[in-house]
Amino acid sequence: MTNGSRDPEAERIRAQHMRLGWWSLLVFLCLGLSLEALHGFKLPLYLDVSNDTRRLLWTLAHAHGALLSVVHVVFGLSIPAMIGWQDSTRSLASRCLTSALILMPLGFFLGGVFIHEGDPGLGVLLVAPGGLLLAIAVFLTARGVR
Repeated sequence: MTNGSRDPEAERIRAQHMRLGWWSLLVFLCLGLSLEALHGFKLPLYLDVSNDTRRLLWTLAHAHGALLSVVHVVFGLSIPAMIGWQDSTRSLASRCLTSALILMPLGFFLGGVFIHEGDPGLGVLLVAPGGLLLAIAVFLTARGVR
């Protein structure tokens, strides 16, 4: 158990999550602006009633991605204050959180790319494992707060 502010591994994880959080926030901000453009130009690909599922899933991809990006920044900011958090648990929480950032928005996005008669495509199956990994990361992080 080490002090998160003096441990080089904790500093590496902190910096990684800060970078990942801010860069992914930029990506999901751009996705949100793209969705606004699809709406603004009234493109049938996005606005037709037959594409309600696509619109919902792409909105969920944007929202989950943006929120998880902010969670990464908060995670990075929290690490120095979490004195005594075991390295292995911190690393596992970090990997789970990073995987959730990839799987959840990607699952929603892919589910909206390939819709079948109003049902999402198979990509949406990535959302559940992403949600589970997020829950594990939050649980491990909450347990690490002393």
